[in-house]
Amino acid sequence: SGKFYQHATTEASQATLASVSPVFAVMKLDKEGNTTYFEKKKTELYQELGLQARDLRFQHLMSIATRNNRIIMRMEFLKAVITPEFLLILDYRNLNLEHWLLNELASQLAGEGQLVTYSLPFEFRAIEAILQYRISKLQGRLNTLQPQILETLEALVDPKLLSVDRSKLHILLQNGKSLSELETDLKVFKETILEILDEEELIEELCLSKWTDPQVFEESTSGIDHAEEMELLLENYYRQAEDLANEARELRVLIDDSESIIFINLDSHRNVMMRLNLQLTMGTFSLSLFGLIGVAFGMNLESSLEEDPRIFWLVTGIMFLGSGLIWRRLLSFLGRHLEPPLPPHVPAVLKKSQPAAGRVEIKNNLKAETFGLSRSTLTNQ
Repeated sequence: SGKFYQHATTEASQATLASVSPVFAVMKLDKEGNTTYFEKKKTELYQELGLQARDLRFQHLMSIATRNNRIIMRMEFLKAVITPEFLLILDYRNLNLEHWLLNELASQLAGEGQLVTYSLPFEFRAIEAILQYRISKLQGRLNTLQPQILETLEALVDPKLLSVDRSKLHILLQNGKSLSELETDLKVFKETILEILDEEELIEELCLSKWTDPQVFEESTSGIDHAEEMELLLENYYRQAEDLANEARELRVLIDDSESIIFINLDSHRNVMMRLNLQLTMGTFSLSLFGLIGVAFGMNLESSLEEDPRIFWLVTGIMFLGSGLIWRRLLSFLGRHLEPPLPPHVPAVLKKSQPAAGRVEIKNNLKAETFGLSRSTLTNQ
């Protein structure tokens, strides 16, 4: 009875696990671009493909792996399994990629696109189509961010502005965050491809038809090295990702430089306001100092001076003249201590021995304006 109860419990648990197994909405594309749709449980799918359950977890942000002559690819939200005969897209309904899947991917696999691997086996076309889509999405994100960042920086880096527009700073902050996410995605893309390029065995495993099709194997041994073609394909998209990463890095450097210029402008305006405040304080001190004469005459004490009508104008003139002289002396004292020191004298021999500085061509107009602005601001400060 105990064995019967244990057996019944095992069958019930297996039935329960089978009922809660996730169901994949699968899109299947063959070599001719024919598309079929079906739903299948995860347990049935990985058993038919000869994979294990962990191969269909897709827990990584981006990954390219091979299992049992199958290529398993994850490009952010895109989950794909490539075989020598067909391509499977899993959970295609949740990707919002219907336009690309229906209008572009099928035609590319059928030979009507702009791929360069049509003379090679099917897995080359499938890998190139997915990598091309991923690079185009990253390029589109960069093309959207670049004009927004340049326009915002051009509005912020203006020496005439006494204050910074907070709305522009908020937009710059959001664009900077999006740029950081793009840089992270590009870094993961490059690292994933570089891991494969560093291992010759992984490149060989990506050539599925080389180990299943005798004709392809004969071509590989006769001179058409499919592993080398796969390496060139991955290097091409690695180079494109590197170019995008360099453009994103230039934008990041431009943002950092512009932030420094913004802080310099604010410090310059702040210094002007502090100097004006100091000058007015000195003027108030000078006027208050000679105002003591008026305080003395304003006391209720009698003297012979209040009977002379010219004394009022004489005392008033002395007060303003003395206040102006003291204020002038204080301003000259302030100017001597705030002026930058003169540069040291350079002998003529050293001047002749110094090489002439080459001209630097600045491609970006915003960079030229930023650097010129920082130089003039520092000189004024």
